[in-house]
Amino acid sequence: MTANTSVVGRETNWAGNVTYRPDTIHQPSTVEELQAIIARHDRVRAVGKKHSFNELPDTSGALVSLANLPPVVDVDAEAATAYVTAATSYADLSRVIDQEGFALPTLASLPHVSVAGACATATHGSGVHNGGLANSVNQLDLVTADGDLVTLSRDADPEQFDGIVVHLGALGVVVNLTLRLVPHFGVRQHVYENLPLDVLTEHFTELVSSAHSVCLFTDWCGPWLTQVWIQRKIGDPVTRVEDEPWFTATPATAPRHPVAGFSADSCTAQLGIAGRWFERLPHFRPEYTPSSGAELQSEYLIDRGDAPAALHALDHIRDLIRPVLQICEFRTVAADDLWLSPAYHRDSVSIHFTWIADAQAVLPVASLVERALEPFQPRPHWAKVFTTPPETVRSRYERLPDFRSLMGRFDPTGKFRNAFIDRYLGENS
Repeated sequence: MTANTSVVGRETNWAGNVTYRPDTIHQPSTVEELQAIIARHDRVRAVGKKHSFNELPDTSGALVSLANLPPVVDVDAEAATAYVTAATSYADLSRVIDQEGFALPTLASLPHVSVAGACATATHGSGVHNGGLANSVNQLDLVTADGDLVTLSRDADPEQFDGIVVHLGALGVVVNLTLRLVPHFGVRQHVYENLPLDVLTEHFTELVSSAHSVCLFTDWCGPWLTQVWIQRKIGDPVTRVEDEPWFTATPATAPRHPVAGFSADSCTAQLGIAGRWFERLPHFRPEYTPSSGAELQSEYLIDRGDAPAALHALDHIRDLIRPVLQICEFRTVAADDLWLSPAYHRDSVSIHFTWIADAQAVLPVASLVERALEPFQPRPHWAKVFTTPPETVRSRYERLPDFRSLMGRFDPTGKFRNAFIDRYLGENS
């Protein structure tokens, strides 16, 4: 059977800062076609929604998209799980499982990303009790280097599975996943403006723990948060930090976009209007271009206890950050056991930068940010822009030697490796 292909010239990622090397993206319409593609090529990588801001998905061999595989979202109400095809977006997944009475505990700021890609790179939402999206994965179907389709599950191999879920595409191509679900819930979202940074020195934990999800924004024009987004589950006990004397931020009087000057039409509803979980937890609506559109992104995860000191360290260089910044966001992520997760065994705060779309101007500033955060041992998000030396990245993942063993087991010839994998996961890079 011959696989469908799409000849696209040399295609770029979503941001346009990376041009993929292959001039053909293979688009199989069946799993069998995918297996045949993988079996006959020496090098293979899968590309999802192209929302990686670096060369993580690229390859010198065959680039594969699963967008043409028949979409499936199959909810097992008794088991409280959903079986979903890899290329499914979180927007599409969420609508189906909500109709069946279920939800995911958290969602990324963009509902446009694919389930497989987000889980493979440890993408996350926000909330002190909410782990990353990959924590919901209970089982996956993987096409390995020889073209075999294997099913791997937490129940069958709980220890190894913690190493498999966040895999960066280095073990094979995931075609289906089974996700654990929770009962669906409603959310009210409130936005507040202009909270002094000094408040966070004593009240950071209190603030970020005050609701199911709390997101903090600053444009680094001064020592303050420009916006505080508080997302409360309907029915949860109310912890009203808004009534505390130290919480001097004022309620927004109209919907806000995180980036000043942008229309809030693309953002999820605010002003305390009740909505379903998937209509409030992301920042952006799926029918709009996510975020600002023309941008680069960087993100670093640090220990949550270090967050106030880290934010003050960044405040010292805000004059250098501001000229290339659109917005900076702080979110919390619960610790997990996933070997390559930046939140591995560490309750974390993510410090996310949405930069202007100018790599030449951004990269030196990203390096300055990394230097300011170095005392806090930041782990970069795998799919964002960063300049952290490979040896430093490798030193921050204690289970990396075990993951290399998995690579040897699933991909002994290095079919799914590329320059990025060799650089950051290789033993002697």
